[in-house]
Amino acid sequence: MWNAPMWGAISGSAVLLGALLSMFLSIPKKIIGLIMAFGTGVLIGAASYELLGDAVKDGGITPTSIGFVSGAMVFTIFDYIVSKNGASKRKRSGQKATEGGGIAIFIGTIMDAIPESIMIGASLLEHQSVSFLLVIAIFISNIPEGLSSTVGMKISGYSNKKISLLWITVLAISTLASWGGYFILDGASENVMSGIAAFAGGGIIAMVASTMMPEAYEDSGPMTGLIAALGLLASLILDHFS
Repeated sequence: MWNAPMWGAISGSAVLLGALLSMFLSIPKKIIGLIMAFGTGVLIGAASYELLGDAVKDGGITPTSIGFVSGAMVFTIFDYIVSKNGASKRKRSGQKATEGGGIAIFIGTIMDAIPESIMIGASLLEHQSVSFLLVIAIFISNIPEGLSSTVGMKISGYSNKKISLLWITVLAISTLASWGGYFILDGASENVMSGIAAFAGGGIIAMVASTMMPEAYEDSGPMTGLIAALGLLASLILDHFS
């Protein structure tokens, strides 16, 4: 029972870790971009192998396709809304947020975190143990998110105390979402589980393409492709041995 919130908290804590690193260390943008690139590859692998692969296997192609497209569409709609309100560059380091953009960045980060955390909790139901690939992928991708977003908030005048409070709230929401995924989906049919896993996969892929990839390339340049490929390979290796 308590494994679900624990693993949700572990994956979500990476955002706070990234924020703390950004507050007290001067990390070059290129390093942030390389970490983001690696996290991009790992997340693509986790979404493909752990979410979509299992969804097709357990529930079939139809619920998987419906869930995947729905997840991508819902993320895109919400991403458009928060982007129009100042969070279009929420994963960009060195970018000053617009007025009210700090809260939009916060909302956008929650939007990224919730489907990931729900699937961590759901993986405990399906496999009786957490998906370490999913936890590792989310953890790796959350560190540069905390780094980049915090830099933007600091440039906009947010205090360290306020930034820390926002990221602690994200951590709490990630924990609750993982716990909720465990209890709400307990007893759900294979088709429902497959659809929800695919929904999360669609949201993750849409998020990677619209926010993480542009940030990674902007900061690390042509090395982005190689590092992302290595991240995908790492994801494949983790999936193979898990």
